Order: sequence, then structure tokens, then C-alpha cells
Amino acid sequence: MRQKRYQHIWLLIFSLMIGLTGCGNSNTEKTTGSGEKEQQEITVATTSESGGLDPAGMIANTYLAYSLSALDELLVYDENGEIEYRGATSYETNEDGTVWTFHLREDAKWSDGSPVTAEDYRNTIERSLDPASGNGYANDLFFIENAEAIYNGDAEMDTLGVETPDDNTLIFHLSTPCVYFLDLLRLPVYTPSCHTYATAVGDGWDTNPETSVSNGPFCLKEYVSGQYFVLERNPYYWNQDAINLDEITYKFFDSQQAMQAAYETGEIDVAPGLLSTVMTEYEGQDDLLLTDAIATRYIYMNLSVEPLQDVRVRKALNLGLDRETLCKMIGEDTIPTYHLVASAMMNKATGESFTEEAEQPFEENIKEAQELLKEAGYPNGEGFPELTYNYPALEMDADTAQALQQQWKENLGITIRLNAQELQVNYSERRAGDFELCRMNWTADFSDPYTYLSMLLSNSTYNCSGIQDEYYDGLITQSDTETDVAARSELLHQAEQYAVGEQYYIIPLYNMKNVNLVNPEIEGIRQNPATGALEYRQAGWGKQ
Repeated sequence: MRQKRYQHIWLLIFSLMIGLTGCGNSNTEKTTGSGEKEQQEITVATTSESGGLDPAGMIANTYLAYSLSALDELLVYDENGEIEYRGATSYETNEDGTVWTFHLREDAKWSDGSPVTAEDYRNTIERSLDPASGNGYANDLFFIENAEAIYNGDAEMDTLGVETPDDNTLIFHLSTPCVYFLDLLRLPVYTPSCHTYATAVGDGWDTNPETSVSNGPFCLKEYVSGQYFVLERNPYYWNQDAINLDEITYKFFDSQQAMQAAYETGEIDVAPGLLSTVMTEYEGQDDLLLTDAIATRYIYMNLSVEPLQDVRVRKALNLGLDRETLCKMIGEDTIPTYHLVASAMMNKATGESFTEEAEQPFEENIKEAQELLKEAGYPNGEGFPELTYNYPALEMDADTAQALQQQWKENLGITIRLNAQELQVNYSERRAGDFELCRMNWTADFSDPYTYLSMLLSNSTYNCSGIQDEYYDGLITQSDTETDVAARSELLHQAEQYAVGEQYYIIPLYNMKNVNLVNPEIEGIRQNPATGALEYRQAGWGKQ
């Protein structure tokens, strides 16, 4: 086990939990014997390569790791719910919330020194609205006038409700009011991509350091597919005084065990999202950091596959599990859930957990599940087709798959075939609807239940199951324009109860805690308030 060198981890945890920046503007620089500043670098583990770095392309884990340090959104909400301006300096909206005008930061520059303009924001939006881009967040642009029609090929791009009257003004014209429009600005499709280089999805510009420019604190220095990518300080970043690190290296790992081993040998400085066994191994050690993951692990059922069109079958698959036992088998970092929305998602109006404000959508009942299968024509599981469950070949998912297979066999008499896949393959086949049962994990993109519930909309690009439900769509659409916060929360609760507890469109499994190992000498790591992910923008090495 790595030898402890510093004893201030509680300061680190404190700063993480309340969102402080730790080192801030304090002197955290290492110096050489001659008094010159020493290069500050950290190395972070991340899961195996998936997706690219283009905000208009296929978004997966690699982009999410990259974007936290390399891209500035127009604005975000901080841990106190206050607006933190980044790419913009101010905004205004009209009385009914259908026109939003953003004034861009005039000193914002790309990492090649060229100015960031309103056209760069429009560039990402336009490219995302091409279905060939494969961007799962395209439907989050559909609030903009004619965006959905453009995506569906029913309107031309020049009818899009995005106006750029000058380089520093960006205006959105919405077809209907959206009470959480500012929250959406965290999403990739609302971040800029330099129109000089980012002309197409999938042509390689995003992983080429010469063309992959960024507007955030760091920019791409090197990208070696399947191995690592390196970010270096953006010399033109407008907020240089808040940045301490010179380089961040992200290394790809195929397993959590490999991440842990790399941390223990000093190959990496931060290993996030490790196995629950690390909690016991590192109990009482300075390196161990536990954080809440605003994420839900669940299963998509393909509604075009027999017999998953039958709500009785979907309900039986849900009621026929014992999630408490499942979580005990998987690890102490999992918590059973019966919701789509993560338990760590807070209701901004009340400050309480959104899921705890409503009744549990359903309760497990193996006997009832057996009766439902019998009613559907499969007594004791007889005649039930052998469905295949696709899941990424990662430790936690493998353990989960085996436990599910065992429980459904013992409780319902049905056989599920397990199919472990590379992460990228699992992601691509799910997006294409090429599955019967498929593991899904969703981490919140912003601090609103819509980030979960929108995925089941009929027109959602993340609706991989083929759900087409006008009643559900109506509830969500009504919530979009509801300005009374209590009434809006009630609509969202109704939508989740209906989708998860009446139609059983998904099989929720568990929420999680993130088990992380962090070098105690590093200060200023923040926990992103919207997603729960660790953020390294203002990290740095402490004094020696």
C-alpha cells in the first residue's frame, strides 16, 4: 500500500464536499533549487476509450473526462446554486422566456489565439442537428425554433432559431418556454467548437492537437488512441490566475483493478470509480475519498422484441429481483433503487432528494412476478424465450450480470444469456437499438430531474428502447413550461411514477458511491455539483 506522506486529507475532503477550490490563489507551486517554478502535472485514470472529443459527435466517457478541463460552457451553476459565468459575461431573456440573449466574453480565445465567437457556438449546434453525427444530446436542442424539424429533415438549417448578430452576441429563439434552459447550457451541444477546424464529425480534427483547439483552461497536447491523452495549459485562457497545473494526463484502463494497481505503483495520481473492496483496503488511509455519484445503473428493454412489448412481462422482470441481495453481492458502494432519477439528485426548489419526495414506484414481489408471467403465457417460465443481456466487460457490470441471471432463473424460471462487450461496442449497439436487454448507466448532466426523464421521450435520441408514449410525453412537455416550482415537481414525479411504476419501461437496479484514490498532496480538486464527477480545473500540488 502506498506510503502516507501528508496528513491533510481531511482538508481535501472538506474542500471537496463544500466545493472550495483548496489552493485557489495560494502559493501551491513547486520550485526547483534555483527558485524557478517546477512543472505541475497530474495523471488521472479513466475508463477505456469510448467516443471522441467533438461536442457535436458521439458523446461518451472520453469526452466527459476531456470537457471538464478543456471546454468552457456559456455559464454553469456552482455548488451554491449561483451562476458562474464562463464563455458569457451576462444574459437577458424576454418576459415569456422564449428569447435568450447571451453576451460573450470579449477576451475569450481559443488555444491557438483566435477569438471565440458566437459562430463557434452555432457551429456545434448545426453539426449536432445532423443525425449522422450520432450525438445523443441533439434532442436537447429541440426547444430551439425549427431544431427538431431540421433534425428530421423537414426544414432547412437557415430557419434555425439561433441568431448571431455580431461576434459577441448569441441569441436563442425558443419555440416554447423552457424553465430550465440555463441548466441545458452544460450540455455538449451548447458548447462551442471552432468553426475554422471543426467542420465535420468523425474526420479526426478532434484528436489532432493542431486542430483540436479549446476555449477552457487546458487544451489537447497529445492523443494516443487506446493509451492516453495529454492536456496542457491553454496559454490564452482568460482566467489564468485560477489555474495551477501545467499538464493533465488521462490514461485509459480496461479494468478498475488495473487502475488501482497503477495508483499503488505511482503511475497515476488519481484513480476514480474503483471497486468497493478499496473501501476496506484503504479504510483510515489518507488516499481514500468517497463521493456521491449522481448516477443510476439500470436496464433498457427493447420494446420491439418479444415478449418485452407486454407490460406484464416487463413488470415481472422488475418485481422478480431482490435488489438488496443484488447490492450485497456487488459491493458496499451500491444502493438499491426503484427510480430512474438518481437518489443524489436534489430538488433545487426544496433542497431535498427528488426521489425521497414521492412514493416508491413499485415494490418487489416474487410471487406476483410469477403470476404475471403465468398470465402472459409463461407459467414457471415455460416457453419464455432466451433473451440476451448485453453489458460492458467491466468488473461491476460482470458481477451484476451474473447476479441478475441467477435471480431471474431461481425466481422466475427464465434463462438469460450473458453477453460481455467492449465498452464502445456496448455503447454503439445500444444506440442502434441492436439489443434485447442492455445495461445502461446515466450520470446527470445538469441539476434537474429532466436530465433523466427526457431520455424516455418519444423523440429522445437516448430513447434506445423504442418507447412511444404520448401520455408520458405530455407530462414532460407540460413540465417544461410550468413556472410554479411545486407544480412542476409534481408533474415530474407523475411522469416517473407512470414510466417506471406503471409501464415498467426500464429496470432500475442501483445508485452508487464513487470510490476514489487521490494522492493526498493534491489540493483543489472539486466535485462537479451537477454530475458528481471530480474536476481538476483548479487543482495543484500542495507545499512540500
